[in-house]
Amino acid sequence: MSLLLPAMAQHSNASYDVLKIPTSAHISALGGDNITLIEDNPTVGWTNPALLSAVSDNSLGLDFMTYGHSTQFMGAQYVKAFGVRHTASVQAQMLNYGSLDETDEAGNVIGSVSAKDVVVGLGYSYILSERFVGGATLKMTSQSYAGYNSFALGVDLGLNYYDEEKDISASVTLRNCGAQVKSFYDGEMLHLPFMLQMGFSKGLNHLPVRFHVMATDLTRWKSSDYYHPSDVDHIKFGRKFLNHFIFGLDVLPAKWMYLSAGYNFRRGYELKSADSSKFAGFTCGAGINVKKIKVGLAYARYHVSTNSFHVSLAYSFGK
Repeated sequence: MSLLLPAMAQHSNASYDVLKIPTSAHISALGGDNITLIEDNPTVGWTNPALLSAVSDNSLGLDFMTYGHSTQFMGAQYVKAFGVRHTASVQAQMLNYGSLDETDEAGNVIGSVSAKDVVVGLGYSYILSERFVGGATLKMTSQSYAGYNSFALGVDLGLNYYDEEKDISASVTLRNCGAQVKSFYDGEMLHLPFMLQMGFSKGLNHLPVRFHVMATDLTRWKSSDYYHPSDVDHIKFGRKFLNHFIFGLDVLPAKWMYLSAGYNFRRGYELKSADSSKFAGFTCGAGINVKKIKVGLAYARYHVSTNSFHVSLAYSFGK
């Protein structure tokens, strides 16, 4: 067995990055992360459990995304309402890295191995008042790379304020609060990608347009948290600040349709630094809602090597 694969797994997945992947086409189109999107779609609960209260009873959501070379993301969510104030969800995700070469210590290919990440979540939201909703999600994450396994437990906490009349949504979330329970082997325990996030969305009164602003990773302001030490001195303060923000725009030509675009400053900087400036950081997408069926499509670029396409499907079985 090669020593390369487990070493690679610890480096590139040291913070369980599967927990950062966009969970719906609409969120992908808005820059890859959003905690204020009020939408009747089961996927919104992944980023902010408080948003589950906006989802119809007895709803099912399915997602598929191409994420990097030979890597595919799949997700499923089911939402059930209990009375007027309580909403719960069951969620599952899988990031499948496909078949990887197995090599010996000399680098010779001797076979192939598989690698995947699986996340299972239980979500809950509670309507606190006319405009405030709170929520929490328990997430269990398993990583399996060529026979090496790890397991972690995490909790998301979210609070949302929504004024339907003024079309204002504001949220704050604490995501991935937890720890690794089982490491790949006897060694250093890895950490979950804890994030403090704040978001704001506002629709315009006389135009079918809604703006979204996300501030993420608000507990990490040191450059060394993100970049190689040799690059820190070359990054200006303004760039370090902007890399915490994601901007999104929804155009709503009809009640049953949306057109979306977004810009992720940090992703744009990282891709440009990797000589991939074409559409770096930009995302776009569209969706329709016909009766109980919802379909969303999105384009994004997460890696230098390839483009990503995200498809979301949702259906409400309730009345």
